[in-house]
Amino acid sequence: MSKQQQNSPQSKAAQEYQKLVERLSPKSDLGKGLLRAFWVGGVICICGQLIYDGVMALWSLDKVAATTVTSVILVFLGAFLTGIGVYDRLGKYAGGGSIVPITGFANSIVASAMEFKREGFVTGVGAKMFTIAGPVLVYGIGASVIVGVIYFIIGG
Repeated sequence: MSKQQQNSPQSKAAQEYQKLVERLSPKSDLGKGLLRAFWVGGVICICGQLIYDGVMALWSLDKVAATTVTSVILVFLGAFLTGIGVYDRLGKYAGGGSIVPITGFANSIVASAMEFKREGFVTGVGAKMFTIAGPVLVYGIGASVIVGVIYFIIGG
């Protein structure tokens, strides 16, 4: 940057604004955030394992069926806890630890649907439900197709 650019009123205003932003921005404690995400995500995974073990023991299902039932139960719990306002508070506390498991996916769908329910079931809930989850579905399905084709070509 030249001397003239550094002394211009616009540059000084930009520097003052940047200082104001730095002063007013909330400071994040990375260590605390990582610890919270780790233990909350771990507890969600432990709950998933307990559900899986319980389903295997109670209903004598094979591994594939027990995995499916466990996923359905976890999605239901994530949606239910979002509906009663618990999952949002958990997300504020744990950050990525609550978003990464499958319960976070359920939260993203239900939260979007709840936000637009005033606009009606079709134009509100139906249209906006997949605002956040839609790209996840599109790229997830697209990636699985690509991996499947590669797997087929290499003779797996």
